[in-house]
Amino acid sequence: MSVEPDIIVSGAGASGLAAAIALARAGFSVVCAGVSDTTPNGRTVALFEGSLRHLTAMGVWSRFEADAQPIRAIRIVDDTGVTIPVPPLTLEAREIGLPALGANVENDKLVAGLLAEAQSLPSIRLTGANLSDIAFEDGRVVARDASGPISARLLVAADGKKSPARLAAGIGARAWRYKQVALTALLSHRKPHDGMSVEFHTRGGPCTLVPLRPTADHPHRSSLVWLMDPHEAERRLALSDNALAIELQHQTRSVVGRIAFGQARGHFPMGGLKVSRLVGPRVALMGEAAHAFPPLAAQGLNLSLRDLAELVTTLVAARDAGIDIGSLEALRPYERARRRDIALRTSGVDVLNRSIMTDFAPVDAARGVGAVALRLVGPLRRAIMREGILPPGPQMPLGPIIPSVPTA
Repeated sequence: MSVEPDIIVSGAGASGLAAAIALARAGFSVVCAGVSDTTPNGRTVALFEGSLRHLTAMGVWSRFEADAQPIRAIRIVDDTGVTIPVPPLTLEAREIGLPALGANVENDKLVAGLLAEAQSLPSIRLTGANLSDIAFEDGRVVARDASGPISARLLVAADGKKSPARLAAGIGARAWRYKQVALTALLSHRKPHDGMSVEFHTRGGPCTLVPLRPTADHPHRSSLVWLMDPHEAERRLALSDNALAIELQHQTRSVVGRIAFGQARGHFPMGGLKVSRLVGPRVALMGEAAHAFPPLAAQGLNLSLRDLAELVTTLVAARDAGIDIGSLEALRPYERARRRDIALRTSGVDVLNRSIMTDFAPVDAARGVGAVALRLVGPLRRAIMREGILPPGPQMPLGPIIPSVPTA
């Protein structure tokens, strides 16, 4: 028996599950194909206020709100050893009239909450397996999972940088690598973080402590994302937890006091990705299938949720106008709406990352002038904060939830 939803979502990580939920709440039937990993991995997701509003509109924020730590301020410290020191820059939520800039939540708890919400919606069918044999034919997209064939009017690719759905659609991508590795971990520490994320810019890349919710055993916790040269990463990964904690305390100037590592440390290479287009006949790309870059300025999932809000808005408008949701006529407005934002943020993160790593006086001077301008010019600082934390764009449109996924 063939399953025939309106939309197939390829990918069941945070982006794919969020896509399935938002589309279901907009009145579409959805098959979400992929494996959801809820294993603790030492990684967290910083969600800005705009993303929290999207998740609230989707009805899912309450699933992990209790596990999320509000981020009330971000402090940026230049530790590159420049000749003329750059003063630290602090960005506070109260400056733009918000109680918090966003919230930090452990990745496994985020995915578990999204998975529970998706399982509760009758118009979502979760396959628990990846798609195979993806093909585009006769005005439909067809594929298979472990239980049999699936046919839909549209395929949403939310299946990561190596997206099989993007490959099947013949959409080109350019990927690149940075000479950096990110070391990630969950930490406990002696001093309170006071809801402040602290980012130390070093020649190897940023070293960032992001506040986490306390637990019964650890009243003061943060997550770590530490970018560094691959050789330094290899050396540090070989250290004991205690030895690495001493190095990290030195790097972070003991801002949170004595540090202890929690669960197993993680690491992954840094890279970026751009695609030739965001849509094709019967397919739309979002999340890391459409863009990827290093974890600076916490843009990753926040950018993916903006993709999703625009995509759902576009599909609802097409449906209401009687336009086939998988046609290029329906999908091109999504491409036009997202292309500029994705390009600007991808380029911005790339330039910032390379400028931190580059030991070249004019680049250091330009970065220093920018930091001083943000520190001294309040209107400019607040405008930049609003653009990063609460950028303009559509909110998730909601509609009636249909009772089940149709079959044929």
